[in-house]
Amino acid sequence: MRQIRVDLAAAYRLIHRLGLDDSIYTHISARLPGDHDRFLINPFGMRFDEVTASNLVTINIDGTVVDDPLGLGINPAGFNIHAAIHSARKDAMCVLHTHTIAGVAVSSLKAGLRPLTQWSLQFIDSLAYHDYGKIALDIGERARLVADLRDKSVMILRNHGLLTCGRSVAESFKLMRNLERSCQAQLAIQAAGGDFTVIPEATARRAAQQYASFYDGIEAGETPDVEWAAFRRLLERTDPDFMN
Repeated sequence: MRQIRVDLAAAYRLIHRLGLDDSIYTHISARLPGDHDRFLINPFGMRFDEVTASNLVTINIDGTVVDDPLGLGINPAGFNIHAAIHSARKDAMCVLHTHTIAGVAVSSLKAGLRPLTQWSLQFIDSLAYHDYGKIALDIGERARLVADLRDKSVMILRNHGLLTCGRSVAESFKLMRNLERSCQAQLAIQAAGGDFTVIPEATARRAAQQYASFYDGIEAGETPDVEWAAFRRLLERTDPDFMN
């Protein structure tokens, strides 16, 4: 349990460091081990760079706060999105949601994310879309989210932002980092105004399979996650209080 807390706090700090946070809004949640439906989420009102392993809020799937060290509570809209996915997808150990300029921009394009770069190819078979309805405050929005996500690990919320589901905090973070960079690169390509180089479908799908195999190896413990370890070392040097 300690490791999950530290990893989740690290993800909050890294999302802030990369400029992917939105003031006190958006969230990253992580399921706690055991046969109960409990997960960790940030205290509402704190910046991402203030989150630590010990100030995370523990909450049940039904919205009941189990442990709130700072007494700040949670954001109901943020809880609704995360609870919907955690309740339907037991494999979603970590759910990460962002409202970045690039992510919101691509989410507002009819074509959505296009397979224009190597980063974007990994999402060919794992990307879902969710049409905008309203701010996710009511229970009815949960069914729509789950129905649109299905078994995918990545979702673009139309006119809203980006979401990733990982088998670990590390996987969810890495997926989001690459999804965000895919959006940024696409906007830069479109702004350049030139003709796109089209990647053949067979080539694109082969790259997607390579990405999937690489992630599977890490999550199965067959391959060390050297990238996440490198990010953790960065924080341990510059922001060691995230572990507190």
